[in-house]
Amino acid sequence: MKLYVWGTGCGAGDLIDEALPPEKIEAFVERGGGGSFLGRPVIAPENLKARDFDLLIVAGRDAEGVAKELAGLGLDADKVFYLKNHLAPVDRNRNYELAAKALNDNYVNRIRASERLIRVPLWTERERIAGEGSDNDYVRLKTLEAICLRLEGVPGAAAELGVYRGGFARWINELLPERRLYLFDTFEGFDEAESAGCGAGFTEAHRNTEAGRVLSVLPHPERAVIRRGLFPQTAEGLEGERFALVSLDADLEESTLSGLRWFLPRMSAGGYLLLHDYNNPKLPGVKRALRRYEAEAGRVRAVPISDVNGTLVITV
Repeated sequence: MKLYVWGTGCGAGDLIDEALPPEKIEAFVERGGGGSFLGRPVIAPENLKARDFDLLIVAGRDAEGVAKELAGLGLDADKVFYLKNHLAPVDRNRNYELAAKALNDNYVNRIRASERLIRVPLWTERERIAGEGSDNDYVRLKTLEAICLRLEGVPGAAAELGVYRGGFARWINELLPERRLYLFDTFEGFDEAESAGCGAGFTEAHRNTEAGRVLSVLPHPERAVIRRGLFPQTAEGLEGERFALVSLDADLEESTLSGLRWFLPRMSAGGYLLLHDYNNPKLPGVKRALRRYEAEAGRVRAVPISDVNGTLVITV
């Protein structure tokens, strides 16, 4: 079976680590194409028209945009399978049987059972995050929007530790355009010692980013401050800064603990720290890091939310 995978990010990494070894993939697909991912070539979408493929697995989060692009290329929708398939009112996937031949039944059935529709919250008078922009993790993004509406009068900058490709930083920057946004990341993947034992797809996907790519998706890049390297060394010189909003998305235990230790004492009253992956069973180190922090500093005030990866909203 000739298989292609759209995306070279976390979705593709999870797919490879859970259900599809890279040697079974003919090529990955990304807009622009070029280079390789896990030893396989990366081609542009338009090159698919000349390829004889059995199944294209869409692992990227922009499922609606990809669907429109593939329709424009005239590709057979029966040969496309979407992994990020939980937000559209109508199931995009037409051929679960074909997907089950390429993957495994449990993996495919989990996608089949996903919820399709999330109602717009009543508090929203004029949505800033809506439609295709909220695809993939609606609850997380709408929670961010609600929190940002609460920050009026709360002094301090915004920050994210663990930026990846800037998908969440984009919305922080959009919702808080007047605030400085510090972006802490190596922009070249995890520290090798800390990520030892993680899946190859997971680690390779997180190498596939760069600061320029992040800045290109921000609506107000002039407000962003790139702090490249390993944390907390990259925070040197900012000891006197205060923060109104922090997204802590470091994935791994020691980096998460470092983030909690550094940011929480510097949060302004009324501020929020969003601890991503707290209830993510794939990344248990995040929860362990919070337990270690609470053993040192006492229990935090927090509310878990039901987004995809189980964010914990810590209030100050």
